[in-house]
Amino acid sequence: MTRPGVHRSGPAAHDPPRGVTRSVVVLAAGLLLSALAMLAIGGTDSALESLALLAPLGGAALTGAHLGASHPGWLGTLPRRFGVGIALVLGQLLVAVLVGTQLMFISRHDAWVTAALLLFAALIAGRAAQLLAGSVRRDVGTIRDGLLAVERGRRDVQLTTGGRDELTELAEAANHMIATLAGEEASRDAADASRREVMAALSHDLRTPITSLQLMTEAINDGVVDQDTIARYLPAMQTHVRALGVLVDDLFELSRLEAGQIAWSVESVALAELVDDAVTALEPDADAKGVALSAQLGDGALSARGSRDKLQRVLFNLLQNAIRHTPADGTITVHAAPAGPEIEVEVRDTGRGIDAGERSRVFDPFFRGAGDAARSGPGSGLGLAIARAIVEAHGGRIWIEPGRPGTRVRFRVPAWSSP
Repeated sequence: MTRPGVHRSGPAAHDPPRGVTRSVVVLAAGLLLSALAMLAIGGTDSALESLALLAPLGGAALTGAHLGASHPGWLGTLPRRFGVGIALVLGQLLVAVLVGTQLMFISRHDAWVTAALLLFAALIAGRAAQLLAGSVRRDVGTIRDGLLAVERGRRDVQLTTGGRDELTELAEAANHMIATLAGEEASRDAADASRREVMAALSHDLRTPITSLQLMTEAINDGVVDQDTIARYLPAMQTHVRALGVLVDDLFELSRLEAGQIAWSVESVALAELVDDAVTALEPDADAKGVALSAQLGDGALSARGSRDKLQRVLFNLLQNAIRHTPADGTITVHAAPAGPEIEVEVRDTGRGIDAGERSRVFDPFFRGAGDAARSGPGSGLGLAIARAIVEAHGGRIWIEPGRPGTRVRFRVPAWSSP
């Protein structure tokens, strides 16, 4: 009975009964063939004598083999196991020759010749088993040393065996495990580094308004400023409070999006109407900066499958980011067109653009590229990260399309298909 807390899995848990049955079948087949051969040669008496001789010998050899297999610790190393197997086979043959000499009146000379041949065969078989076991031991040692190296922290280990057998399959499985482990550790390290960057950026973005609020409130409380200065402080304090509120709200929304804790109803969203609304709402901001904002929509109805409010948030975030980074007299254009089973939307501006090495990171929270190309100035610094989270939650993707001048942000979401 298996001990509590010890789990045995795989074929080994069921091998003993099946293995014994198979050995009995093999023994019975061997005895039957021997009996038939002796029956043809010497008649019934010879067949019975051969059965009486071979049955206990074969049974004893297989019993010894089963004991060794079920208690591998008794035999120890692989060469020793191979040697015991050869000894069992040749030992029963030697006993059969000696007993047969007495029962069948075989000449002693013939018996000794046969015994000498068996001993010679035993020596050759032992050396052959030693050579074969040596290759197996080398492969086992390679796998063992490689796994020990992995335990010590190495992830560049590649296990290679000299054959094409089960040990090779084991080495390949171990290589796959090592590669998977290395990939998971790399992802974890990257996530940890990204988390540290986010915390550093968040600390910076919180420290500035909080420090300003603290200095202004202390100045007011200490009475070191007059009423005119207090009147100037109040709008600045309100601005800092609003900025903190936006940052906290965006952090909360991003965390819920990434955790999949936001559920929204899915509907047919008219992209043309959505784009027009976003362009109209942000035209005053673009005009104030001297930037021309327009939309170019493809022919036909463009209906996306998703949440109207969330997709509108994506457009707002992308357009606000484009306005922030487009200089006066620049242009921003929104394109929307079908793309197979999806709808593709592009927000293109004539700003500075994003360096090729930074395109894969601009959607990370708080990422700031060289010259604050990704995010700078007002805002929480989470707009693009929230946009990515919303698009991916819709089953789509968002990316920076290569090309200059300016920046081309594209995203795709599933198109609406009538039931």
